Amino acid sequence: MDPNTFWKLIADARASVADPSDGDEVASAATTLLAARPPAEIVATQQVLWDLLAVSYQNPLWAAAYMINGGCSDDGFDYFRGWLLTQGEETYHAVVASPDALADLPAVVAAAESGDEIECEAALSIAWDAHIKATGMQLPQDAFRIRYPELDPDWDFDFDDSAELATRLPRLAALFDV
Repeated sequence: MDPNTFWKLIADARASVADPSDGDEVASAATTLLAARPPAEIVATQQVLWDLLAVSYQNPLWAAAYMINGGCSDDGFDYFRGWLLTQGEETYHAVVASPDALADLPAVVAAAESGDEIECEAALSIAWDAHIKATGMQLPQDAFRIRYPELDPDWDFDFDDSAELATRLPRLAALFDV
């Protein structure tokens, strides 16, 4: 499993569900598709998933998730980034490059109107659940390593500072009335 194959898996899962913005539906479909692959490929998927999560481990995206979800713990940020993975390669890369681009996504606009949180914990266990489905066993203990980068110190400010958020993420701030 490599990133290109992972993104193809996500694209196929998105194409198979009624609402591709629903991270849980996409994660479930991806789990089912992945479970049909060889066990070694399923195991390797876990590292690819966590490597992509590590790339998205950035303060600007955390600030965006904080604004969108009305707060964002460490776990909440993992679940938000899990949802982002289920939105596909193009969206993932656009948002990682510029978190304010989240303001363009219909699911984010809908969340601004409804107050619903955007997250998908199930995305974090796509490989885990696929391995259990395929083999009846849990992933091996050493199947992956989480290697988070250092966070950007320029974004080390209180995310409750609405003026600072509005300066750094103006489109999201306007959408969420920050």
